[in-house]
Amino acid sequence: MSIDTHHPPTALEQLVYPESDGQPMADNTLQFRWIVIIKENLETLFQQRPDVFVAGDLLWYPVEGRPDIRRAPDAMVVFGRPKGDRGAYLQWKEAHIAPQVVFEVLSPGNTPSEMARKLLFYQQYGVVEYYLYDPDTNTLHGWLRQDEQLLPIPTMAGWVSPRLGMRFDLSGPVLVLYSPDGERFLSHSELHSQRNTERSRAEQAEQRAEQERSRAEQAEQRAERLAARLRELGIDPNDMQGQV
Repeated sequence: MSIDTHHPPTALEQLVYPESDGQPMADNTLQFRWIVIIKENLETLFQQRPDVFVAGDLLWYPVEGRPDIRRAPDAMVVFGRPKGDRGAYLQWKEAHIAPQVVFEVLSPGNTPSEMARKLLFYQQYGVVEYYLYDPDTNTLHGWLRQDEQLLPIPTMAGWVSPRLGMRFDLSGPVLVLYSPDGERFLSHSELHSQRNTERSRAEQAEQRAEQERSRAEQAEQRAERLAARLRELGIDPNDMQGQV
């Protein structure tokens, strides 16, 4: 007699957690460009860390059984979770680890009340660092968790993220982000241009080295021809070494 160990899914297990909220990732090209710069450079920053998960515009569900409680940060970093593709971040399936760092990039369509709700959400569900950048005004705000609250960071110019090690530079007309090793966060086009420049410099250096080798070989050949001519005249070239 066999025992059926299969149990029908519970109502909780049958709940659907949508992978899209129907909202666009960005409202304009400027916002989209900054979201991509931040997310992709964070990926690069932690590419050697298998225990750090980075995502952009991914729905995060912090509470099992409540698909209505959710947010999709423009970029988020989760320490202690493996890399890999996900349709959504279901926190109870991720060892109950909340994203520690989140980024939002403002667009003209974001309202103050909407951003206030996001701040409260991130505070309630465990975010440790929250950064909000407005590329239209080059304004950056940051919050850092102290106990149960996300408190404003007084000065963001030159601020270094405790968890990420990245630095925020507001001295110019636009925000500049630096990785812990001092490398500037680059867009894809800037990175491509930089690689082309480095490749061109390497090729030029190789060309110069080849020219030097060629000149040295030509000088050696001239010296050998001269030595041969001297021998034809009955002069030992070795006897001339050291003579002026």
